Amino acid sequence: MIILGATPIGNLGDASRRLVETLATVEVVASEDTRTTQRLLAGLGVAHRPRLVALHDHNEKERAGEIVELARERDVLVLSDAGMPTVSDPGYGLVSAAAAAGVRVTALPGPSAVLTALAVSGLPTDRFAFEGFPPRKPGERRSAFTALAAEQRTLVFFEAPTRLAATLDDLAATFGADRPAAICRELTKLHEEVVRGTLGELAAWARSGVRGEIALVVGGAAPRVTVFADAVAQVLALVVSGARLKAAASEVAGQTGHSSRELYQAALAARA
Repeated sequence: MIILGATPIGNLGDASRRLVETLATVEVVASEDTRTTQRLLAGLGVAHRPRLVALHDHNEKERAGEIVELARERDVLVLSDAGMPTVSDPGYGLVSAAAAAGVRVTALPGPSAVLTALAVSGLPTDRFAFEGFPPRKPGERRSAFTALAAEQRTLVFFEAPTRLAATLDDLAATFGADRPAAICRELTKLHEEVVRGTLGELAAWARSGVRGEIALVVGGAAPRVTVFADAVAQVLALVVSGARLKAAASEVAGQTGHSSRELYQAALAARA
């Protein structure tokens, strides 16, 4: 079978017993960087040396079939450099191919930068969305943030330290400078740091330069308060612009919190 193994995101002490036991017995390891896996084996004191197969963004499509076939006969442990494979790391294509081929996939749970950042951020954790790395190009990044500005769930991003200040500036411009957020830096490592504040405050803080691996947590948008009549008017406006009535009612319901069915009925009556 395919075994997805969560690896430490900084502190080797976070490696699970199951991960260590599997590393000590598995025949094949497909890893994002075989050198990182060799250091992990040494750091955990694992003497066993499995066959290492490179599986990264540039070769996953080509190698997935080969690894799936290997997994029909023996266990294949899949590792990313840190955290859980497939989560902003290689592995999704392999898991998809394994599922399609009827090959079993399981996981060794463990460290996650996404969940760790969310837990220590001080922001709501009941509903959240992980958005990965924002686009690098400023225009594309602004467009992506504009599309997320009304999202009411807490949002978690990864970002390179060299782009953090620009990203926070764009977030402040599209989400509002007063939106609460937290910069989670070097999680589980010696110099772990969590800086909380508004997007405006954090953008100013980041301009002096930031180092290390970054997870950025941003509070969700406050629910919009829209009177029902105005919401119906929004539905009708979308219909005039070419949207189907049912789709328009559903979209406005998501934005305003009103019932999609009631909006549909009211808009239908207004058009009669």
